[in-house]
Amino acid sequence: MNFSNVASVMQMAYQYQNRTQKTSVNGNSFTNSLQEASGANVSKVDAYTEQLRAKYGNVMITNVGKDQNSMDNLGMGTAGTSNVVIAPNILEQMANEPEKAAYYEEKIQYYFDSLPRYAAELSAMGHEIHSSGIVVHPDGTVTHYISGDLKPEEKAKIDAQIKAEQEEKAKRKKQYQERSQEAAEERAKLEKIQYQKQLTEQIQNGQKYDGAINFHIVGPTQFVAPAVSAYEKAISTMSSSII
Repeated sequence: MNFSNVASVMQMAYQYQNRTQKTSVNGNSFTNSLQEASGANVSKVDAYTEQLRAKYGNVMITNVGKDQNSMDNLGMGTAGTSNVVIAPNILEQMANEPEKAAYYEEKIQYYFDSLPRYAAELSAMGHEIHSSGIVVHPDGTVTHYISGDLKPEEKAKIDAQIKAEQEEKAKRKKQYQERSQEAAEERAKLEKIQYQKQLTEQIQNGQKYDGAINFHIVGPTQFVAPAVSAYEKAISTMSSSII
């Protein structure tokens, strides 16, 4: 069984939703139906095709590959669950050989009988079927395909979870930025205090500020008082010298 999460199928999801599995036309047997068709100048293949459509629903006569891309395209191109695809060469065999008809119709019926189980299993995982069917490939092999998506309530739950995670992430980021800013301001404050302390000590010791961290002794202690006065100007300009 191939399961593809195909969003575009939603556009056609109701095309066949009210179709139900039908019984054979007027209860006629396979042989009687084809005999009547021959009398009405209708080919066996055409008559048998109509019989299948009356019984199963949306029967399409076309070749579909077994590769994933071919199956995905089929899922996007159909809707509902009553989709039966039969390769033309297989249909020809079924129309002319009752044994072949019985063999493949048994396969088709098995698909329809399996639908409730498929739907239940997918529902348990939070999914719903948008399109499904059975394919009889040109080589006679049979594939069931299912295309669907998350249930609306599951989507809403996931969207809410993603939104909550994004909001929590944004909150943590903001808190981190605020703490980083606070830490940077605190570092700057401490550095300023340390610098002021160092500058004060060096001025009181009669040293000269040269615009860098280095200081030079400049003479007798009688210059300390003017130096202290000029220190406050040095704090704001960071370019003055004490003489």
